[in-house]
Order: sequence, then C-alpha cells, then structure tokens
Amino acid sequence: MPSPQLPPDAYRALLDASGDDPQRRDLRDTPERAARAHASFLSGYSDNPLSLLHSAMEPNTPRHTGPVLLRNLTLYSHCEHHMLPMEGVIHVAYRPGDWILGLSKIARAVQALSAQLQSQERLTREIADALEADTITLEARGIYQTDSAARQEILSLFRL
Repeated sequence: MPSPQLPPDAYRALLDASGDDPQRRDLRDTPERAARAHASFLSGYSDNPLSLLHSAMEPNTPRHTGPVLLRNLTLYSHCEHHMLPMEGVIHVAYRPGDWILGLSKIARAVQALSAQLQSQERLTREIADALEADTITLEARGIYQTDSAARQEILSLFRL
C-alpha cells in the first residue's frame, strides 16, 4: 500500500475551519508542508517489515547463543484514535538460532511499523509478531517469552 497523502486542500480546509486565514502570509505554504510531513509520518504503510528483516539475515556462524539486545530505540508514531503524535522507547531482544539479524534492520522494521497509525498495545504486538514470524528458526524473546528463566535473563540484561 502506498503511503497515504492528503491533498494540500484538506489542510487548507482544516486551517479555514479552525478560524484562521489560510491565505495569511505565514500560513500560505502550510498546506503543502503539512501534506509532505504527514506523508512522511505515515510512510510505514508502504514498507514490509518482514522483508526488511529477511534482507538482514545471515548465517549464525560462528554460533552466537546469547541474546541479542537492542536498547533504548526511540520510536515516533501517531495514535490511531486521535491522530496525535506519540513517542516511546523500546527494547528488543531475541535469541538467534541458525540465523542472526542485523540490528539496523530490526530498528528499520520498528520504524516501519511505527510510521503507521497505531495504538501502543498493537504496535508492541506487531513488533513481536514481526520478529516471531520468521520461520527460519529465529526466536523472538523477551516480553512474550514463555520460558521464565529466559525471560528473566532478558529483563536483567535490560536492567528492567
């Protein structure tokens, strides 16, 4: 799906409905700027997080058996209920199997999912699902981990 982009006239109508003058000098270019900004904010609809993750997979040799952590990754999204910005910090951990993922692609997949209208709960689930969806023996670990010892190990590494 391509990134959604409202036409500048939609933003002009919003300015007009707010009681301000869209033709006021400081607002004349605002509809075009707002259209570009919102297209960027919602650009994740055109990305496929699973493809991003698959493109970063490499054989796990020499065998890495410990958890792989990505800490304090800042994410920016927009609330699906009010379309207002929301910001958060996420920690991602997984234990590699036969394959290992590049950290930058995990961050890019999180960014792609964040650049959509989201709720915090759905975003968390979608990130976990994207990591778990890889059927090439990649195991997502952490908050959805059922092995309590492994879960505690991850949480202690994050110092949570």
